[in-house]
Amino acid sequence: MSDIRAPAVVLEARGLTKRFGPTSALHELDLKVHAGEVVCLLGANGAGKTTTINLFLGFLEPSAGQALVLGRAVGDDRAAARAALGYVAEIVSLYPSLTGAENLTFFHRLSGAPELTTTARDALLDALDFPRAALDRSAGAYSKGMRQKLGLAIAVARNARAILLDEPLSGLDPKAANDLVRVLQRVAKEGVGLLISTHDIFRAKEVADWIGIMAHGRMVDRRATSDLSAAELEQLYLTHMAERAA
Repeated sequence: MSDIRAPAVVLEARGLTKRFGPTSALHELDLKVHAGEVVCLLGANGAGKTTTINLFLGFLEPSAGQALVLGRAVGDDRAAARAALGYVAEIVSLYPSLTGAENLTFFHRLSGAPELTTTARDALLDALDFPRAALDRSAGAYSKGMRQKLGLAIAVARNARAILLDEPLSGLDPKAANDLVRVLQRVAKEGVGLLISTHDIFRAKEVADWIGIMAHGRMVDRRATSDLSAAELEQLYLTHMAERAA
């Protein structure tokens, strides 16, 4: 009999809670992200999506519960957790006076990862649909879509086991958003777990294996995207938002 094993859990939240004084920004969140899986946290601003990402990155201390990376609590060794993670912010911070190639080299060396050869770099950028001609241009001239792709390349190049993306589709035009969704799907197929915060219902449906709907710091629903059409997901989301507003 063949040995068929489930993909490893790369990210896990167990009763993860974060309070700021009397305000509960995140309340008893439970979730798992497996290798090669794409999970989207869908919700409005203030729903707890970014707080979740910051807890996994070790930027915040949980008030209760645990954030685990590769089965180990982030608080036990933040450096080890961050070494296993990549992070793409809503606005990717690049040095505008440096070229794309120089930015990629700088951030890769800063991560302490093994040297990235020109051949490996070019193959990675081709896989992420990043135009080679743009490599020698100043990053300050890049569109947001190109900045997102270069930020993703920086994360992938360091061999991250999981990548956290905070509103990566915000502000992108439809073509750029479609391109980025396709790129994210390719990254996941290489075995990387992706946790994405977004309020873009339709792109979430396209890219995610499952979606957690967040409201007021709680995951109020969880659905496999294969179980819902985009229209059904939108109606489900609006119903939850209306219930929480009542």
